[in-house]
Amino acid sequence: MPLGETDVVLSCHDVSYSYADRFCALDQVTVDVLPGQRLALLGANGCGKTTLLKVLAGLVFPGSGTVTAFGQPLTEQALEDAGISAAFRARVGFCFQNPDVQVFSPTVRDEVAFGPLQLGLTPGATADRTADVLRLLGIEDLIDRTPFELSGGQKKKVAIASVLVMNPQVLLFDEPGASLDPRSRRWLDDLLATLAASGTAIVAATHDLDRLDQVADRAVILGEDHRVLADTTPGQVLADRDLLVAANLVSEP
Repeated sequence: MPLGETDVVLSCHDVSYSYADRFCALDQVTVDVLPGQRLALLGANGCGKTTLLKVLAGLVFPGSGTVTAFGQPLTEQALEDAGISAAFRARVGFCFQNPDVQVFSPTVRDEVAFGPLQLGLTPGATADRTADVLRLLGIEDLIDRTPFELSGGQKKKVAIASVLVMNPQVLLFDEPGASLDPRSRRWLDDLLATLAASGTAIVAATHDLDRLDQVADRAVILGEDHRVLADTTPGQVLADRDLLVAANLVSEP
């Protein structure tokens, strides 16, 4: 069944996931992702933030519970269908915390062009998209460089470009500010705000509380028991020290 349209673009309901069937990462987690929303996933290391992103990205599949994408079940079996998989991958982009995991092509041009070519775009259309997104990110001068010739921040921008070139409806980020200097982090925040204003859903796992109320509209906190501890506004999170202590996001006085 093709992916449909819905007010909720991605949804997890009572999702549980364990690594090696022994190590719990998520325990009955329920989260809906809405169009145009900037959703921050917060929690201590090991609480399940990255695993939840991977579930939403269709990279791992829960042991129990349900996941839907654009109103349709997101399962391992569904993504075995080439048409469904291509449609989903075009609409949901994932940026890993470490760009070395993501950037693998011989040159920046090849890296950014990889996705569109896999979707069947012509070489001409792919070249146009590649040039446009590199210009948007201000890294068109890197187009012929190899990954080994890039700084950590440049590599991060290339990884972002390889996702943005697909024009996704949902962007999933694991620690989006990692490897970026303060100016580049501000640039990324502004870019994501612009994308969200145009209807793109942004989900970002982060530890950064300092600018939470500036970069997110909603915050979901995962506790160290791998369950949802709170689902509220950034302002309410920052105002509730007991909640932050319970989530091990700040230390007790």
